[in-house]
Amino acid sequence: MKHHSLELRVRYDECDPMGFVHHSNYLRYFEIGRTELLRASGGCYREMEASGQLVVVVRVDCRYKRPAQYDDLITVQTSIARVTAAKIIHEYTITRKTPSGQPETLVDATVTLAVIDRDGKVQRVPQALLDQYEEE
Repeated sequence: MKHHSLELRVRYDECDPMGFVHHSNYLRYFEIGRTELLRASGGCYREMEASGQLVVVVRVDCRYKRPAQYDDLITVQTSIARVTAAKIIHEYTITRKTPSGQPETLVDATVTLAVIDRDGKVQRVPQALLDQYEEE
């Protein structure tokens, strides 16, 4: 599976004093999207970590367009943009519906991951993970 979408409700504790989702919380939303994409593909980060393969974020490029607010129902769309021998690149779009029902883009982002072992040495992306992210 290369694409996944899920809805989340913005919680009060995710907002700053201005009432907007604090920018750091979008990284949490990306993590949730990434984890659920892997789960929907038949994988499990817990099992990967137990086998000594750790997936770490090495780069984030995030473009904030409009703020989400408390109690908004947002949609986190996650997709695999590219997988190489050394990295996995995810793309994200977070939207909410306008009063007219049209999706409004709040955030676009690209996150690059690497696989390391427990000593922090970069590893090849495991074949099992590559297989899970193949086209449907």
